[in-house]
Formats: sequence, structure tokens, C-alpha cells
Amino acid sequence: MGQALPDCPVALVVEDDDAVRNLAAAVLEETDLDVIACASAEDAISILERSDVNVALLFADVRLPGAMDGISLARTVEDRWPDVRVVVTSGEDARGDARMPKEAVFIQKPWGALDVLVQAEHATLAAARAA
Repeated sequence: MGQALPDCPVALVVEDDDAVRNLAAAVLEETDLDVIACASAEDAISILERSDVNVALLFADVRLPGAMDGISLARTVEDRWPDVRVVVTSGEDARGDARMPKEAVFIQKPWGALDVLVQAEHATLAAARAA
């Protein structure tokens, strides 16, 4: 976890809880996506800005440490990297949050592996079409 092959589509997991981050990464490792996991939005932005990483899916928790929460990260990704599929997750229902990007998908915690895998499949198909 943490290194992606060049040109391979990547699932970027952003979660500050180690156990949840590792679980999400383990689920996503069962897909055609490489997985990179980090604990903050700032780390995620650094990964997204790398030219050698092709992020297809952002899977981010709403509550993250640092200046940027998961919804702000999702908005930034929607603005700067519109081809990235954005999934936001939280233990609290954030669907009514006016800051939530229009194209973002919200999955309530505790999420099921199938919910995550469906979003990964959508991201994989979109990445294949874009290639």
C-alpha cells in the first residue's frame, strides 16, 4: 500500500483512523485499482499533484486532521481533477451538507465492502474510457 504503478488507475483512501483506512485499502486492493492510503487531505493533495499517479477514485472521510476536511478535499478534487470519482464517507449523514460536491457519492459509515466495490467499479470503467 502506498506505491502505484505508472499509468495504473489508483484508489486514494483518505482516512485518519488507521483501522478504517486499512480496511478500506484492503477492500479496494481486491479491485483493478492500485491503492494509496493516507491520513490527511494535505497528504492526498500532494499525491494528486504527482504526475506519475493516475488517481481514478478518491475515498475520503469527512472528518480529517488539519486545515481541510473531507468535504473541502472533495470540492478541491472536483474543481482541479474533475475526472476523479469522489466518494465521501462519515458516521454522520452528510448528504444534506450544502458544501458536498454535486458529483460526489456519499456512503454512510459503517459502510459495506459491496458499497465500496461498486464505486471502485464505476471509477475503473471511467478510467478505462478515458484511456
